[in-house]
Amino acid sequence: MDPAILIGLVIAFGSLFAMMTLEGTAVTAILIPAPMILVLGASLAVGMAGGTLSDTLSALKALPKAFIGKSVKPKVTIARLVTLAETARAEGLLALEQEAENESDPFLKRALQSVADGTDGEELRILLEDEIHTADRTARNAARYFTSVGGYAPTIGIIGTVVSLIHVLEKLDSPATLGPMIATAFVATLWGLLSANFIFLPIGTRLKRLAELENERMTLLMEGVLAIHAGSQPRLLGERLRAMVPRAKDSEAA
Repeated sequence: MDPAILIGLVIAFGSLFAMMTLEGTAVTAILIPAPMILVLGASLAVGMAGGTLSDTLSALKALPKAFIGKSVKPKVTIARLVTLAETARAEGLLALEQEAENESDPFLKRALQSVADGTDGEELRILLEDEIHTADRTARNAARYFTSVGGYAPTIGIIGTVVSLIHVLEKLDSPATLGPMIATAFVATLWGLLSANFIFLPIGTRLKRLAELENERMTLLMEGVLAIHAGSQPRLLGERLRAMVPRAKDSEAA
């Protein structure tokens, strides 16, 4: 698990509460149910309206991944593929069937089974590329949902403020209550901006990044399996796969 999102959100909300405390504002001043329900509920709802029910359910299902999802380091993937290449070179491609049975990764498991079954190299590439594309599209749809919700939230917050100000204008005959009522009205705008920039957009960006990393990992696996299928020498395979890893990750791939 990569704790980046948890650390980031804790610091972000901590900074907000620190500012409020230093200015003498009670935290409870922004914890008002009505604007929170409007902003959070309506934002998620219009996000649903902008897509399909299936998109929304898939996005909500992917939500835990934003917090507990992890990416496999390239060096781990490369080491596994080199080991498989050594097995195939020593015992033949049929030996990969046993490796497939013991493999926990579904994508690699299917790829190894296809190699053991004698699938043609070009057909195998097409099959694996289609699977990578489908997985990437599904993951990016989840990210897109939360990003779109983050785009709607500030405007919905403004709508909540306008509705509250209408109520304020109805009470102009009570000047003593106008100040607190106006302050409460702007809480909706605050929650619109807060939920967008502290919750929805970070989640959407996080899911998108995890999708990119998973796409890179699956592509690395595909190229490795195809090279094993073609009879690549293990050491050369390792060098080729390490060359595919971006320079920023060289230390991970070493």
